[in-house]
Amino acid sequence: MIEPARLDRIVAVVERAGLNAQTLSALREALPDIHLTHCMDGDIGVAASSVRERDGFRVYLVDGSGHCMKFTGDLDAATGLVLAERDPDDQDDA
Repeated sequence: MIEPARLDRIVAVVERAGLNAQTLSALREALPDIHLTHCMDGDIGVAASSVRERDGFRVYLVDGSGHCMKFTGDLDAATGLVLAERDPDDQDDA
């Protein structure tokens, strides 16, 4: 489970520090109980819906409680986040 306030704090950190290797490393160190993945937003399938969207990135929830990781829209089931970097040329598609 990922609490909404905790998710908002993570988003605020990424907004402030940028989505980069250093930010991801610091978040992983501070939040060892949350699985964090970074990828390009274009790598996410159309079936997944983001739970937060900001300039430069979208946030997706993942559920790793089963054998395989899967996208979810349920904060109660979420065990991790995908921080998906948006292509600046595609930012108007929101």
